[in-house]
Amino acid sequence: MTAFYKELQAPDAFNIRLPYPFSNYDRQLLTLLYQPMVGAEAISLYLTLWAEGEAERNETPHYTLMNTLGMPIAKIFESRLQLEAIGLLKTYKKGTESRTFLYELCPPLDPKDFFTDPLLSMFLFSKIGDIAYRRVRDRFILPAEDMESYEEVSRTFTDIFQPVHAKAGYPNDSQKMQQRGRKGYEAEYDFDFSLLHQGLSEQLVPKRVLTAAIKDTICKLAFLYGWGPLEMQKVILLAIDDDYRLTIEGIKKSASEYYKMTVSTTAPKLEPVLVKASEPATEPKNRQDELILYLESASPVEVLRDIAGGKEPLSADVQLANNLVMQHGMEPAVVNVLLQYVLLRTDMKLTKGYVEKIASHWIRKNVSTVAEAMELARTEHAQYMKWKSEGSPAAASKNPSRSGGKPVREEKLPEWFYTKDEPQAAAPQKNESLEVEKQKLLAKLALKKGKGD
Repeated sequence: MTAFYKELQAPDAFNIRLPYPFSNYDRQLLTLLYQPMVGAEAISLYLTLWAEGEAERNETPHYTLMNTLGMPIAKIFESRLQLEAIGLLKTYKKGTESRTFLYELCPPLDPKDFFTDPLLSMFLFSKIGDIAYRRVRDRFILPAEDMESYEEVSRTFTDIFQPVHAKAGYPNDSQKMQQRGRKGYEAEYDFDFSLLHQGLSEQLVPKRVLTAAIKDTICKLAFLYGWGPLEMQKVILLAIDDDYRLTIEGIKKSASEYYKMTVSTTAPKLEPVLVKASEPATEPKNRQDELILYLESASPVEVLRDIAGGKEPLSADVQLANNLVMQHGMEPAVVNVLLQYVLLRTDMKLTKGYVEKIASHWIRKNVSTVAEAMELARTEHAQYMKWKSEGSPAAASKNPSRSGGKPVREEKLPEWFYTKDEPQAAAPQKNESLEVEKQKLLAKLALKKGKGD
């Protein structure tokens, strides 16, 4: 250390920065874990900087530290290096002739992280020996609780808090996401990154830029703003810079700007939702109840995927469903009924004009629940068939009311279309492919129910 004076001199000024107020527990960790490794002088320097940093102060020369600690500048420099090496201090410098240092104090590691670190734990062991090492480890590391007889019932962030948007009717359909393992708190997400990739050019947005941290931010923003992969594609295209890089701050800024342009200038709020504890869920009593539960709990994308036998829906179909929810304010569960009704009765064809015509009728009738949507589909079925015929020249030529020919084959309809009170003779013979579709929906519901148990 013969050349220390080239790096630090007594007249050099310094400032102190604390990341947050430290606690008495931090002091215990410093005394019992770190002091044996770096010595009392280094810890004294740390505690002095800690005390000075808690008070607002201007730049101070190192003379002050020399007087407070009773140490020469060489000892202060050596102690500073030891604190830096052990991860307790970061030092920054500005200026060359008149130098100013910034000392940023780092909190001691959590005991679990400390004792799992091979260098720190072995360093401490070599300093204090086996018996003292075991004693101090047992003091800070609590024995693991036997968890085999316990079942976790903790709620996640998205279980308790849901975004509330200023725009009336804006969707709150992002509660369907699932992905666990957040540090500090848990949230649940199920974001379709495969659909996100489909709409992004590999040359423009390489997959390598979607790091774990970026994906985590995308999931959280999608939940906050109620967006799906199609909307997040636009946010990412706004956020990526000329060097094909994505940053967390850039995505957050682009999401905020896109929300202001397309939805509202008022940011969404997170409010707690009521969670009924210890109230058992009502079991579906029949297939009708099972289908209602499925349509209420599934997202429109899931319904499209299930009806297609598990295949990913086309982006145009997803966009149509999203527009009904986002732009027209329809409830996702009502959109599910509409999608199922139209797809099953039009041989899996989702015609935009026909869907929007029925949707417009339901919006004017203020349909907001699955039961209301089902009932209106039953009572207005004849009118909807007429709309379909009017919109299709081929269908119009086969309409018996116009041509006098034989009746056309009965269209496939969702299972819920026929209520249990209707006589069996009134219902047409079940089509084999329709039965397959029903079984798929019921199997999907049973699988979800099993995961939730």
